[in-house]
Formats: sequence, structure tokens, C-alpha cells
Amino acid sequence: MSDAADTVDPAFRDDVIRGLQQAQPSIPARWLYDHRGSELFDEITRLDEYYPTRTETAIMRDNAAAIAAAAGTGGALIEFGAGSVTKTPLMIDALQPDHFVPIDISGEFLRASAARLAEDYPDLAVDPIEADFTKPFDLPDDIRGLHRVGFFPGSTIGNFVPRSAADLLRTFRDILRDGSSLLIGMDRVKDLDRLRAAYDDADGVTAQFNLNLLHRINRELGADIPVDLFRHEARWNEMLGRIEMHLVATTFMSFAIDGTRFSFDEGDTIHTENSHKYGKRAARTLLLAGGWTPVAEWTDDADDFAFILAEAQPNRFAP
Repeated sequence: MSDAADTVDPAFRDDVIRGLQQAQPSIPARWLYDHRGSELFDEITRLDEYYPTRTETAIMRDNAAAIAAAAGTGGALIEFGAGSVTKTPLMIDALQPDHFVPIDISGEFLRASAARLAEDYPDLAVDPIEADFTKPFDLPDDIRGLHRVGFFPGSTIGNFVPRSAADLLRTFRDILRDGSSLLIGMDRVKDLDRLRAAYDDADGVTAQFNLNLLHRINRELGADIPVDLFRHEARWNEMLGRIEMHLVATTFMSFAIDGTRFSFDEGDTIHTENSHKYGKRAARTLLLAGGWTPVAEWTDDADDFAFILAEAQPNRFAP
């Protein structure tokens, strides 16, 4: 076993090995975002084919005053899955928070992004947290008593199957607590050619992003996966309303990960990511299932993407 394998996050090792042992091999999408994966995703967001980022950014920019009026100003802004915090300045400028808490699983990338943001906003308290936001964690004591606004842009909620998405929203509610707000982006169903192109761009950046997961497994788990024998594929699943990213074996192969051997036949796949697309009613129902009451919604002229404000209102079990 390599030194890298001795120092790797045990949750990563367990998710990879357990995931590849399933009837449909799969690995949770959060592990796509090591430092290199985060860099590649940041590059994806600037591609011509990848409409979600520029569409959501335009929605936030065009409706900044209305968003601020609805969500309130001051308090604490908490961003789940902050990454490169490229959209964050729009919300900071609009909401004028006293405290900003970016949360991401890729610690090195997060700290670098947070440091740049702190330089740009010297009067803003910036307190990054390296954490898996799908699990409970503690927010800084400094924001105790402040109104809390969660920020979850980019349609990241679409990476989770509906049951897990509802669980995640409930986790956010537990972290942010009653009386808080959530600003969340959700992608709409649209022309399938546009959807597929957004997840399989002509320059192959998304393919690099997907295949980087295999490079990470080799590096951190001491594996010997023949990465060049896999190819990236984006599929539309009509029944489940989602784009799926797969790594497809182009020939028979066998490899070992941390002493466990795996075999793949030609055409077998590793399912690495989902991106669910939600209609208007489905989006609101999902938020309600997660304990959040939708109160406002902004979209683009083509209704390609929605930016929704929801509130953690007290639980009600009667009309």
C-alpha cells in the first residue's frame, strides 16, 4: 500500500470500493471535486455550451435589488459548495452581509478562493469551512444571533436523487435553523441537444473533469486503473428527468484498488454524476419536502433556469 493510501480520506476509499461493488458501479459526485477537479469545473462554467452558469449569473445580476428586498440585507451569508466563489460577489454586493461562510469539500481550493474574496472585501468577515455539506457541521460562533441566508447556486441540488436532495435540504434547514432563508438555483428541462452538449462539450473539458476522478483514485488509493481505456459519456434519462455522466469501459479490463480487484467488460460503466432538471411545480415540491417554503422566484426570459428564495418557516402539521 502506498503512502498516499495511508493518508487518504477513509470516506473516499470506502465510497469508491463500496460504489464499484454495486450492480451498477457508481461513485458519489462529490469526489469529482479534488483540487484539479475544481479547477476543471471552473473551466466548464466558462464554456459556450454550459449555459447554467451564465444564465444564473444574469438572473442574479438583473434581479439583485429584488433579491435583496426579499431576502434581506446584513447578517450571515452561508454558501454550500462554494468552490471558486465566482457568483458570490453578486450576492455579497446585493445582500451586504456582515459575515460570509463558504463551505466546500476541497479545502485547498476553498482556502485560496476565500483568501481572494477577503482581499476584495476587506470589511467582510470571511470564515471558510472545509466540510462535506451533506453531513451536519457547526457554523462559526461569530454568526450566532445573525440572520442566516443559505446560498446554493449552480443547480447543484440536481446532482442528488430526489430522496437525497430532500434529505440534503433538511440538513441545510437544521444547520441554518428556523427563520433562515435559502437562495437556490435549479435547472429546467429543455431541448435535449442543449442538455447533452452542456455535459459533453466539444473541447472535451467535461470529459477531462469526469476522467480526473479515475486519476484521483490512482493517485490517492494507489490503484492501477487504466484511465485511457475509459471514455466519458453524457446520457439523458427521460424516465428520471436527468442527465447522467458515465465513464464507459472501451474494452475488458481488470484493476485493483487498495487490495480489492475489479473487472469491467466492454460497455460497462461507472456512474459518476446526475444532474436532475426540475419543472416549476417539481422544484417547489422538492423544497417543501426538504422543509423550505418557496416565497419568491426569478428566471430568465426563456425559463431555462430558476433562482428561488425559500424560508425555514416553523413546522406546520395542519392547515
